[in-house]
Amino acid sequence: MDIVGIGLCTFDILIHASELPDWDHPIRLEDVAFDGGGPCSTALCAASRLGAKTGLISTAGNDWFAVQKLKSLISFGVDVSHVLYRDRKENQVVSVNVDSKSGHRIFNTRTDFYDAPVTPEELDREYITEAEFLLLDGHYLEASITAARWMQEAGKRVMLDGGATTAPSLSDEKIELVRLTDVLICGDGFAQALTDESDLHAAGKAALAFGPRIVVITQGENGSDCFTVDGTFHTPAFEVDMVDTTGAGDVFHGAFLFGMLSGWDLKRTCVFASAVSAIECTFLGGRSGIPSFDQVCDFLDQRGIDL
Repeated sequence: MDIVGIGLCTFDILIHASELPDWDHPIRLEDVAFDGGGPCSTALCAASRLGAKTGLISTAGNDWFAVQKLKSLISFGVDVSHVLYRDRKENQVVSVNVDSKSGHRIFNTRTDFYDAPVTPEELDREYITEAEFLLLDGHYLEASITAARWMQEAGKRVMLDGGATTAPSLSDEKIELVRLTDVLICGDGFAQALTDESDLHAAGKAALAFGPRIVVITQGENGSDCFTVDGTFHTPAFEVDMVDTTGAGDVFHGAFLFGMLSGWDLKRTCVFASAVSAIECTFLGGRSGIPSFDQVCDFLDQRGIDL
């Protein structure tokens, strides 16, 4: 594997509508779709579609939903040989309400969504450390910390998808995971909670002191900012006809890893990842619009950008 990931793998039920219903006010749906989801697993699907060899460590139940979410991974070429099976109904099923006017969404999860996590004892150290990169999405913290330590000992690299958070601070376990990370990609809320810095640029620079060599703070339609000890630069987002922002950050992470595996510099990598994210946002669902490498090049060429 080029990339092994540990994290969530979901089955998403996407509902596209201009407003949310309530008990006394049913609504008309503009579209409905099924798709695979989960930050880590969707990033792996993007990297695999672009040409990387990827494998996922996650969980799956014993019902139709579990079968469908694994079929989605397999269709993208993600190795599922180390997915851990649970003798229970699939618990990582998500209802996603997507605002047809803005593309913004609300995720609704089952009450047992976080039950039966991946544990450190279930990990295959050889499978993980043979990869060039370990991708983590911040879930299954104990297993993630164990695997990140193995990668450090093997001289390999770790990327953490920090996601976005509105919490004022992070847990000790999450901070420990950041310290084991080489590349941190996160929303501004995560960086601010990590560093206690309210200013985005101050937070990005301060996050480097926790251990990552590269910190990227993503801001949706406002683009992203990349921080290293050598400097900072901004990458604007591409303007597209927005349908759904589900998976936009996830595919950005997968494309970013593909750029790093390809040996590209960070500016080129960020532009490429931004393009993959923009294309994905023109489709309903987190994976339905993941482009091939040639499609990304065509998208950039139409905008006068030559990779």
